[in-house]
Amino acid sequence: MRISIVIPALNEAGSIAATLGALQTLRPQGHELIVVDGGSEDDTIDHAAPLCDRLLTAPRGRARQMNAGARAASGDVLWFLHADTLAPQRAAGDLLAALSRCGCHWGRFDVRLSGRRPLLRVVEAAMNLRSRWSGIATGDQGLFVRRDLFERLGGFPDIPLMEDVAFSRRLKQQGAPACLSTRLVTSSRRWEEYGVLRTVLLMWRLRFAYWRGVSPRQLHAWYRQS
Repeated sequence: MRISIVIPALNEAGSIAATLGALQTLRPQGHELIVVDGGSEDDTIDHAAPLCDRLLTAPRGRARQMNAGARAASGDVLWFLHADTLAPQRAAGDLLAALSRCGCHWGRFDVRLSGRRPLLRVVEAAMNLRSRWSGIATGDQGLFVRRDLFERLGGFPDIPLMEDVAFSRRLKQQGAPACLSTRLVTSSRRWEEYGVLRTVLLMWRLRFAYWRGVSPRQLHAWYRQS
């Protein structure tokens, strides 16, 4: 199976080269790297262009950008990565092995936050445990899915926030995810910039509100105001 790695980006000049650099060994193996820029105002495109197979532009919004990348992809498996996330060398092999071994059609990785603060270890452990218990993946965890299933479900819903949770719920109805213990390293800048506890409480507030039926547009407005 060939993997298409789809990376939505917006003003990620400081991290996109490292993210793509960690994936370069996959290109000679026939896998492809697709970066979808949402209108960056920095040098994201310049840094990404020599390190990917396809560089696209799409209307801003992770759901729209990821769907645009999926439409352009040629692989059998779609793997969605954030632009500030580093994948270890073994990640792609573990992904393919899981899909072949367990008969799953989708899955996600465990995550490790990049910062060194002890409280971040608690946060990442809680993220991983919650995902294994709930069967729901967030974008930080590198969601992957067989392309035929992605297309059958219509891709990510066109909403400004919680697109990963909403799509995971639909995927879960088709079968349990492969929850890989291989860890992606994702940037902890959000937690460190706004405060670890404050960020955790915000995320739980947003997820609880989403569960209660608050619209993603209202959630996005709350998120931007926080």
